[in-house]
Amino acid sequence: MHTAHAFQAPADMLKTSVILPALVLMLALSLAACTRSGPGEPPSERREEPAAPRTGAGDGSLQVTPALQQKWGITTATPARGASSAAVTLPGVLRLNERHTAQITSLLEGQVVSLGAELGAAVRQGQLMAIIHAPALAQAKTVFLQAAARAELTAREYERARILLQQEAIDQKEAARRTADFEQARTEYGVAESNLHSFGLDQLQVDALLNRARQPAEGDRHDDLADPYLRLTSPIDGRVIARDVIAGQHVLPNLALFTVSDLSTLWAVLDAREPDLPFLAEGRVVRIRTSLYAGRTWDGRILHVGDVVDERSRTVKVRVDTPNRGLLLKPNMFVHGELVGASGTREVLTLPADAVQSINGEPVVFVRIAPDRFAARPIETGERTGERRVITKGLDGFESVVVTGAFNLKAEFLKSSLAGG
Repeated sequence: MHTAHAFQAPADMLKTSVILPALVLMLALSLAACTRSGPGEPPSERREEPAAPRTGAGDGSLQVTPALQQKWGITTATPARGASSAAVTLPGVLRLNERHTAQITSLLEGQVVSLGAELGAAVRQGQLMAIIHAPALAQAKTVFLQAAARAELTAREYERARILLQQEAIDQKEAARRTADFEQARTEYGVAESNLHSFGLDQLQVDALLNRARQPAEGDRHDDLADPYLRLTSPIDGRVIARDVIAGQHVLPNLALFTVSDLSTLWAVLDAREPDLPFLAEGRVVRIRTSLYAGRTWDGRILHVGDVVDERSRTVKVRVDTPNRGLLLKPNMFVHGELVGASGTREVLTLPADAVQSINGEPVVFVRIAPDRFAARPIETGERTGERRVITKGLDGFESVVVTGAFNLKAEFLKSSLAGG
């Protein structure tokens, strides 16, 4: 009995040594499975998160996986075509009124001695703008005064010869010589006077110079007749909108020193499409609007309708004379012109209003350029028609445009742009 009991104990120990490693192995496998599947989630039911969007290489597009498109609710559609009956509106830009704008230049080489107006100053016609030391002017004045003196002398000789010829006191040859001298002197005088006009002196200034020269000389009173100082004045009333000169500067002929413009009227240069042409005529009233002053309008009149249709834009330039009350309108400002009393029916493209997003203040839509890629397309918009927005420029009507989920694309597009793509 004692011997059998001693033999049974090792058998129990062997059985225990086999079972314990098996249990440890099963527990390890179970923990590994739980780790792969996640806490409380069976391996067969685990889900993959959609991949993050990526920007395109160099083209500014955004790559979005189908799973992420579904998550964001992105759907696309082509723009709808329809007829729009509304006032005829023309986009455009404001320009200076060229009939009331002048550039002030020096026609002589010289050095600026002084200036008479600052940038932005209001000036009157005839106001002194600059004084330029120009030695060529002194020479031109001298030539003019000499020509004037010779012309007066030969005129007296001509009149005397005519009287003497009637009295047979001189012969025909002498009379002809004096007549020729008079004609030549008169021609030289005309050329010298014309040169002074070309240098900026008006007729009043030339006459004043001649009258001073005819007065009896007293001391050194005539020493300044041929002074070299060219005085530039403003030819119009207006405002100095450009000044490209400083005191002491050496200037050359035809260099624009000042630009003066009367800003009380501007030109609105509008783009009219071919279907708009029947509504356009010189003298017709055009109501000018700008988004900067949404509640205000300026009524102008058509000055000119272009004669040529631009091959690329298929538009015609229309120039509208626009009164600028309060000087609120500025040159180069974008505007829209509405033809008062005119309406037309034309085909337009429309999209749901949510499809139109704004990036940096400009309207855009997102166009699908590949199954998993989208690009922001700048557009121009027109009026609203219910829940839709008229697209006036930027689309041809055949694109696949994001109509829902566009806001998510915009957010990701801006995020990618800030991150440097």
